[in-house]
Amino acid sequence: MKIVIIGGSGLIGTKVAAILRNRGHDVLQSSPSTGVNTLTGEGLSDALTGAEVVIDLANSPSFAPADVLTFFEQSTSNLIKAEKAASVRHHVALSIVGIERSPDNGYFRGKVVQESIVKKGGVPYTIVRSTQFMEFLSGIADSATVDKTVHASSGAFQPIAADDVVGFVAEAATAPVTNQTVEIAGPDKRPMSDFVKEYLAATHDARNVVVDKQARYFGSLVDDQSLVPLGAAKLGKLDMKTWFARRSQAAA
Repeated sequence: MKIVIIGGSGLIGTKVAAILRNRGHDVLQSSPSTGVNTLTGEGLSDALTGAEVVIDLANSPSFAPADVLTFFEQSTSNLIKAEKAASVRHHVALSIVGIERSPDNGYFRGKVVQESIVKKGGVPYTIVRSTQFMEFLSGIADSATVDKTVHASSGAFQPIAADDVVGFVAEAATAPVTNQTVEIAGPDKRPMSDFVKEYLAATHDARNVVVDKQARYFGSLVDDQSLVPLGAAKLGKLDMKTWFARRSQAAA
């Protein structure tokens, strides 16, 4: 089966492509660097010719709220239009758990628009909503640092390893279409501050962590329902310690 991965050269796209190729699928990894640009529509028609499944992992090159909104609106609309023309049978989109619960987060607002376009677009779909990746814990700590002190939220957090995410995305791409949203998360749920402290300790980072209920997560206040699944979810197998051990081993 031909499967096209939009944003196929990134962290998730590269790993998903490897899994699907190992299962015998014909996988095309597309991105602006390969001449396929969903924002402009360039190269979409040729890339989607003969495709049965499209996995959308594209991301906005700018994180300014207006840019993010424009990107997901135009990119997703162009992609769905091209998929309909190519008779694609299954659209898989990777999204984020809880995007509708943080309206002050500009990036999340863009993802809400993306999901809406997918659901109304006329191409059978699966939306995979994921919690934050463990790989971004460093960025979370950096964004919350003021004068060498990390102000971390006490809100519930349930990060998932990228290696678990790619397995769920590959599973969705090859499963029967249900026109539903699936949520995925890591195996452990604790305050965000706990994960930040654990990560900094494991990386021998001397920054102090202050637990702060008013600390913002990329512009949003976080409570115990903001960023975690509230209903049924598929859970990854890699906990924080196992993920970090694998990461350290791979870097050695």
